[in-house]
Amino acid sequence: MTAPRPILDGLKVVDMTQYLAGPTVTRLLAEAGASVVKIEQPPYGDPTRSLAVVSDGRSGYFIQQNHGKRSLCIDFDDPRGREVLDRLIAEADVFVENYGPGVLARRGLDHDSLLAK
Repeated sequence: MTAPRPILDGLKVVDMTQYLAGPTVTRLLAEAGASVVKIEQPPYGDPTRSLAVVSDGRSGYFIQQNHGKRSLCIDFDDPRGREVLDRLIAEADVFVENYGPGVLARRGLDHDSLLAK
């Protein structure tokens, strides 16, 4: 007997979240079988990488919140990075972000701008 496929198998998620609520949502999606790509920005990546660092230099909090996700560091201001990001979002079924009001609009990544593409 084969194991059943995870309920969200095949769902593609782009995760541009930080800290608590957003990463928790996308972790739950990953645990249910979705393919989640976490987008981080240079030079340091997700700020929680430096929270509660354990002896081996890694953050237990970051590891717990991003379990089951793939991670990609993209410079939004570099045209090549922006091209990769735009392609990932266009191919995704779900785009999750938790930036403050207007942050993504200034970069053309808000809901209306993405729908216009």
